[in-house]
Amino acid sequence: MSGKEPAMEAERFAALADAYGGQLQRWPLAERASAQRFAATAAGRAILRRAGMLDSMLDSYRIAAPGPVLHAAALRAAEINVVRQRRLRVWWLGLGLAGIGLAGVAAGLATVTIVTPEVQPEHYVLDANATAFGDVGPDADTAEEDI
Repeated sequence: MSGKEPAMEAERFAALADAYGGQLQRWPLAERASAQRFAATAAGRAILRRAGMLDSMLDSYRIAAPGPVLHAAALRAAEINVVRQRRLRVWWLGLGLAGIGLAGVAAGLATVTIVTPEVQPEHYVLDANATAFGDVGPDADTAEEDI
C-alpha cells in the first residue's frame, strides 16, 4: 500500500463514526490508527463533522425531572399492583388450603370405608332399646327400681 491511499474504506469509517461518534478517542484501539489516516482526507473530515453534529445534539438533550403529578401517579399504580398481587396470593393460598381440606376429607372417608368392618346382620339387631352405648333392655338395672 502506498502512503497516499487511505488504509480504511469510507463505508467502514462511516459505520464506525455512526457507532462510536465523531471523537476518535472513543473508537476501538484496533481501528484508531487507520481511522486517523482516513480522517485526514476530505471524506473522513465530512463523516466526522456529521458524526460530531449528531454527538452535540445528543449531548444537549436533557430530560426534565418528573413532576409531582407523574410521581404520584406512578406511586399509585405501583400500590394498586402490589395490592392486587397480595390479594391474588391470599386467594391462591385459600384455594390451596381448601384443596388440602378436601383431600383430607377424601382420605378420611376412604380410610373409614376400608378399615371399618362390615356389620353382620346376625350380630346386630336394631330394636327400640338399642343405643350407641349398648342394649338397654328390660333386664337392665335401673336406678328407679331400687328406690
